[in-house]
Amino acid sequence: MQGKDFVSIADLDSHDLSSILDMAIERKKKGPDSPLAGQTLAMIFEKPSLRTRVSFDVAMYQLGGNSIYLAGDEVGLGKREPIKDMAQVLSRYANIIMARTFAHSTLVDLAKYATVPVINGLSDLEHPCQAIADILTIRENKGQLEGLTVTYIGDGNNVAASLLLVCALSGIQFKFAAPKGYEIPCEIQEKASAISTASDYQVFTTQSPEEAVFGADVVYTDVWASMGQEAEAEQRRKDFASYQITSDLLAMAKPDAILMHPMPVHHGDEFAEGLIDSPQSVLIDQAENRLHGQKAILVKLAENLA
Repeated sequence: MQGKDFVSIADLDSHDLSSILDMAIERKKKGPDSPLAGQTLAMIFEKPSLRTRVSFDVAMYQLGGNSIYLAGDEVGLGKREPIKDMAQVLSRYANIIMARTFAHSTLVDLAKYATVPVINGLSDLEHPCQAIADILTIRENKGQLEGLTVTYIGDGNNVAASLLLVCALSGIQFKFAAPKGYEIPCEIQEKASAISTASDYQVFTTQSPEEAVFGADVVYTDVWASMGQEAEAEQRRKDFASYQITSDLLAMAKPDAILMHPMPVHHGDEFAEGLIDSPQSVLIDQAENRLHGQKAILVKLAENLA
């Protein structure tokens, strides 16, 4: 890894990514052992989560370590005390810090002042741990990465951003469909071009879901309104009404295309009712792989610090 932290997919190069995926697959087969015996993960949550909390908690337990849950109110990032002070103190108590925050700048500041590795458990800009689980699931189902086409339909949010970056790092073509005004930020697209092994890496962007999904190996979507965007939910539901993944739309992808979503799903919005139970759906495998991908990330960061 390019530094001590995992704040963005851009913190990895292609060798790092391959190494993490290999380790995740190996540990998935191997089961629990104790490479992190006696080590502690401090988990800071400004936003609640099922998958992030449980997967990191179980990961540390299965690696022989332990974790501490810190709710946003009791930590008060940047409110009760400066982030710099908190990061330095936590670095004396814990071996690794994971934070799930509203603002990406909070993660950047934590990483700047902490003397132990900091992991981005989610921010408003990126969700790199989800992207590792995503690419692990794609590799398991497709047997390869380079040359595939991933189509993302929906809001250009933090999940879409990290998915684009991991596709760029993996030699995967990325196609994106969303209404005007909901595109992936330009800074993320520029990062994708910078980290891709292809000098002319381009993101195929359209407002037509049909155009984007045609011939895809992977069809991916996410909620239309993320946590913290509840006031926009009704307007977003109108804007994305024609971007729902249906069986008819999925049929335009390759016959063996897989269907992905980071969960939780808003059934009847971004997914047609019942589509989660389609034979092409790998959502539960994808959720499980949060555990295995994060185990690999934790071990790699601990090794780099040793």
